[in-house]
Amino acid sequence: MPPTRGRPIALKLLILLLVPLLSLVGLWAFAAGLTGGAGMRLLAINDLATNLATPSEQVNIELQNERLASVEFLVTGQGADAMAKQRGRTDRAVTTYRSLGRNLHDLSPELSTQLTALNLRLEQLADLRRGVDRGVITPLDVIDAYSQIVDASFRMYDSMVLVPDMALYQQARAVTMLGEAKDVLSRERALIAIVLARGRVEAREREAFTGMVATRRLLFSQALSHLDSGLRGPYERLSTSPVYKEFLEAEDTIRSQAVANGLPATAATWPVDGENLWAAVERNQAQATGDIVQRVMPTAIGLLVKLGVAGGVGLIAVIASVLLSLRFRKRLVRELAGLRDAATELAEVRLAGLVRRLRSDSGPPTAAEVAPLEVKAHTSEVVDIVRAFDDVQSTAVEAAVDQARLRHGVNQVFVNLARRNQSLLHRQLLQLDGMERATEAPETLADLFKLDHLTTRMRRHAESLIILSDQVPGRGWRNPVPMLDVLRAAVAEVEEYERVEVMQPPPVALSGAAVTDVAHLMAELIENATLFSPPQTRVDVRSSITPHGLVVEVEDRGLGLPRTELDELNDRLTRTPEFDLAHSDRLGLFVVARLAARHNVKVVLAPSPYGGLTAIVALPSALLADQPALAGR
Repeated sequence: MPPTRGRPIALKLLILLLVPLLSLVGLWAFAAGLTGGAGMRLLAINDLATNLATPSEQVNIELQNERLASVEFLVTGQGADAMAKQRGRTDRAVTTYRSLGRNLHDLSPELSTQLTALNLRLEQLADLRRGVDRGVITPLDVIDAYSQIVDASFRMYDSMVLVPDMALYQQARAVTMLGEAKDVLSRERALIAIVLARGRVEAREREAFTGMVATRRLLFSQALSHLDSGLRGPYERLSTSPVYKEFLEAEDTIRSQAVANGLPATAATWPVDGENLWAAVERNQAQATGDIVQRVMPTAIGLLVKLGVAGGVGLIAVIASVLLSLRFRKRLVRELAGLRDAATELAEVRLAGLVRRLRSDSGPPTAAEVAPLEVKAHTSEVVDIVRAFDDVQSTAVEAAVDQARLRHGVNQVFVNLARRNQSLLHRQLLQLDGMERATEAPETLADLFKLDHLTTRMRRHAESLIILSDQVPGRGWRNPVPMLDVLRAAVAEVEEYERVEVMQPPPVALSGAAVTDVAHLMAELIENATLFSPPQTRVDVRSSITPHGLVVEVEDRGLGLPRTELDELNDRLTRTPEFDLAHSDRLGLFVVARLAARHNVKVVLAPSPYGGLTAIVALPSALLADQPALAGR
C-alpha cells in the first residue's frame, strides 16, 4: 500500500545518509586535491628549474664576473677588452634566459611579480654600462647596482622554492642562502680590487666591506645549519680548508685597516685567495643546486604514489560506504514496507473479516485468523515491532470475540424478552378481540379499540427487537395478501393513524412470506413521517406499478433534513449497518434497513415538494403475486 501523506521513509533515509556521504566524498576530494596539487607543483618546479632557475643562475654568474671586470676597469683604466667580452657573455646569458622564460605559463602571482621585477632590473643594465664607460659612477655604486639585479633574482628564487614538502623546502632555501653568500663573496672580490688599486682601505670601503663580511658569514653559517649531511659535506670540507682560512684572514685584515695605514705585504695574495675560494664555492654551489633539482622528481613521484595509494584506498572506502549505506537503506525500507503491508493486511482484511464473521458466528477464531505476521526482518527494532503487532492482534481478536459473545448474549436476551412479550401481546390481542365481540356498548367498544391499537403497536416494537437481533418474527402468512390490506395493516400499527391517507394501490398482492416484514417496514416509515411533521398535517401513502415491481411513496409535510444528513441516512439504509446503541434515536431506520436487506427492497429518502420528506420504497417484482388473493393465516 503506498503512503497516503507525508514523505516516505525511503526519502528521509536517503536525505539522512546523503549528509555524511557527501561530507565524506568532499573530504576525500579535498585531501586528494591537496596531495595531488602538491605533487603537480613539484613536477612544475622541475620545469621551472630547467626554463627559469638554471638560465637565471647563469645570468647571475655572468653579472658577477661583469661586476668585477667593471670595477677593475674603473679603478685601473685597463681591461676594456676583457670587460667587453664579459658583457657579450652576459648578453648571451640574458638572451637565453628570456627565450626559455617565454615557455613558462600558469605561474603563481608571487612568482610572476618577482619575475617582472627581475626583468625590469635587467633592462637597467644598459644604463649602468654607459655610466661605467663614461666614468660617471663610483666603483661602490657599480657594486651596489649589480647587486640590486642579482638580489632581484634571489627574490624570484624565494618564490620558486615554496614547495609543499617541508624537508625539500628547507634544503632548497638553504642552497639559495648559499647562493646569496656566494654573491656577497663576489662583491667582496670587487671591493678588494678597489682597495688594491688605491693601496689603502678608506673608511667608506671598510664600512661596506665589514657589512659584506658579516652578511656572508651569517648566510654561510645559517645555510650550513639547515643542510642535511648529503649537501653539507663539501661545504664543511671547504670551511676547514686552507683556501677558506686564508680568505678569512684577508677579510679580517681589510676590516681592521685604518684609512692612513698602508696595505700589508700579504695584500698581494688577496686576489688569488678570493679567486681560489670563488672557484671552490662556485663548484660546490653548482653541485648543491643540481642535487636539489634531482631530489624534486623523486619527491613528486613519492607524493603522487602516496596520493594514488591513499586516494585509491579512500575512494574504495567512499564507494564501500555509499554501497553499504544504500544497501542498509534498501533493506530497512524493504523491512518497513513489509511491516506496513502486513499491518495493513491485518487491519483491513484479517481483522475486518473476523469481525464480519463474528457478527453471525461467535465461535472461536481459526488458526488462519490469528496467524502471526509474516515479515522478513533482521533489524531488532523491526522484529520488536512485529512482535508488538502480534500482541496487538491477539488482544484485538480477544476483544472482538468477547464483544461478539457479549453482543450475541445481548441479542439472545433481546430475542427472549421480545418473544415473551410477543406471545403475551398476541394472547392479549386475542382476548381483546373476544371482548370486542362480546360487548355492544359504544363507549366500552371504543376503549377496547384503543387498547387493541396500543397492543398492536407494542407488538411491533417487540418484533423490532427481534429484527435487530437478526431473528425472524413468529408471525407469517401462507397466501399472498392484497397490497391495500398490507398498507392498512401498517397504518394500523401507527399511533397517529388518523393523519395517514392511503391512496388506492394497484390491484397487486404481496407474497405471504414478505407480508409481515413489508408491513413492519411501512409502519416504521409511516410512523417516522407522523413523528417528524406537524400534527395538523397529513401523511400520504401512494403506490404505483413500475417495470421492476411496485413503488410505494410515504410523503410528509414536515421541515425536511439538510442534504448532508439526508445523504448519511440514505447511506445507512443502503449499507445495512450494524445497530449502534449511540444512535438509538434512529431505531426505526435500523429496522427498515434490516428488513429491506432481507427482501432486496430498496428504500430511499428524498426531499418532498411540500417541504418535508418522501420515503420511496421499491418492492421487487419477485415479492408480488400474479393474481390478488384473499389473505389467510
